[in-house]
Amino acid sequence: MDLFGAGRTLVMGIVNVTPDSFSDGGRWLAPEAALAHAHRLLDDGADILDIGGESTRPGAQRVDAATECERVIGIVQHLVAEGHTVSVDTVNAVTAHAAVAAGAAMINDVSGSLADPDMGRVIAETGVPYVAQHWRGTPETMAGLATYDDVVADVIAELGRRLDSLLAVGVRPAQVILDPGLGFAKDHHHNWEILAHLDRFLDLGHPLLIGASRKRFLAGVVPPALAAQPLERDHATAAVTALVAGRGVWGVRVHDVRSSRDAVRVAQEWAAATGGASGRHDD
Repeated sequence: MDLFGAGRTLVMGIVNVTPDSFSDGGRWLAPEAALAHAHRLLDDGADILDIGGESTRPGAQRVDAATECERVIGIVQHLVAEGHTVSVDTVNAVTAHAAVAAGAAMINDVSGSLADPDMGRVIAETGVPYVAQHWRGTPETMAGLATYDDVVADVIAELGRRLDSLLAVGVRPAQVILDPGLGFAKDHHHNWEILAHLDRFLDLGHPLLIGASRKRFLAGVVPPALAAQPLERDHATAAVTALVAGRGVWGVRVHDVRSSRDAVRVAQEWAAATGGASGRHDD
């Protein structure tokens, strides 16, 4: 598919091929289970499948690129052979290169190339779209780094430095999608401040990906008896999707595709009824 010509917010479905992701770790670790889950997400309307072989939840342990490739590359090859659009969620340049060679259309790097200095070179050489997320520390240390003078200004400045670094090694501006990194080195209120000021991120002139799905900051809007269960945050996630789609973000990365795809359609209809710039784009 044309990753930049859909005329609406794209829905990226998450396929965690890991034993330790925060909401579904281990469920899709076996290749057969991962592929079955990917097909369910496609049936629910996913535009892109984001395949990840390493958890980035707070406190997660790193895995080596060989293990990560063993988990994801066969799945990428299978899905691409079926004609689907696949992204690979990785901070490793070796994995990114192997994934593109296997047919992945995009690389989603939560570190914005900070975790691996070779990532920018790989993205420049392959020419694929690249999600550069805001990142501080590592999954093991990021919880202690959520200190900002002004979270919106600071995150924008740090994304700007990531962008400068990528362009310096030959990545084209048109390849870069930015992600403010909700939940990564962010306290509860930081995430809401970022969402409240999306226009400032959109003004950077790059497509914007939002990954709010099931994250801890949504627990505060879920009934208290359910708040500790990530799967109970899907309705709240869909509400965020409707709001950010209405603001014109490029994409949302979610676990539950059906509810967010419906939310995107709500945003489209709302824009059409109110004369919004996005109008209606039927599938």
